[in-house]
Amino acid sequence: MESPIILSGHVIGLLKEYMCDLVDQATQETLAQEQFGFTAASYRPDQAISDLLALLDDRIESEGMQVGLPEGFLHHMWNLCNEAAAQVSDRVWLEGNIGNQVASKARTRELTYRALIEFIELRSRGRN
Repeated sequence: MESPIILSGHVIGLLKEYMCDLVDQATQETLAQEQFGFTAASYRPDQAISDLLALLDDRIESEGMQVGLPEGFLHHMWNLCNEAAAQVSDRVWLEGNIGNQVASKARTRELTYRALIEFIELRSRGRN
């Protein structure tokens, strides 16, 4: 059995930066769609996680070692995301249905990534 990668504060900071990039991208997409009169399609937490993993794959390929991402990081994140998927989806559903805020792609990503970071931080402290 391989030992899990411990995510440093630096790596978690990079993850948060990448997640913010994806939320910003979704906000821009929504604004562009609204300008042309399109209605946004529904978007789920599992799609947000898939988008994050795709971005990580791209960033690792282009800048991984330069920014200090550990070897095996993508595989580790894939496993963490699989473990967290049900818990994250439940949390996003609950938070997304509080109040009357529309669950846009950007909002879904924001809630998904916040829940995922909390899962990762709890896991790294051995509480999950």
